Amino acid sequence: MAIRPILIRGEAVLHEPAALVTAFDDQLRDLVADMFDTMEAAPGVGLAAPQIGVGLRVFVYDYPHDDGTPRRGVVINPELFVSPTEVREPTEADDEGCLSFPGERYGLVRAERAILRAVDETGAPLSLECDGWFARILQHEFDHLNGIMYVDRLDVDQANHAAKVEKKRGWGVPGNTWMPGVDHLED
Repeated sequence: MAIRPILIRGEAVLHEPAALVTAFDDQLRDLVADMFDTMEAAPGVGLAAPQIGVGLRVFVYDYPHDDGTPRRGVVINPELFVSPTEVREPTEADDEGCLSFPGERYGLVRAERAILRAVDETGAPLSLECDGWFARILQHEFDHLNGIMYVDRLDVDQANHAAKVEKKRGWGVPGNTWMPGVDHLED
């Protein structure tokens, strides 16, 4: 299908709750195909519809099982249930990134386990139970559907650093995007 530009922090659609999907039609299937193409080109392991400017409760993921077998899917209108989150300082193992805050990684403690209930692009119910990094990915993408970016959850020191990066790069206002496969982003 098509690779779409990814919005950078500051666009309103990234900071407000997304709407429920009510039509399971060709337009939705095209959106999902574009999301997979965009995620792969970025490259990323997950992408939410608001990140490409579509305020719908849809995200895609592509993250292998522990044994290396593929695990790829689409999630629509999800509910997410997580285990209690451990209270501790983030470590390097908790470093997370986001395609809508590109080139940066910050430590964020997330729940170790998650259960997700949703539907797929045909409207068929699906349920995922997972732990580790896949649970982190689901939580990250679910947050996007609620208008929350991972940098909104950072501790004070990391949030201050992220704010400086945002200001330096001119983010935090509408109009900033990047095109996967075309734009080279600072690391």
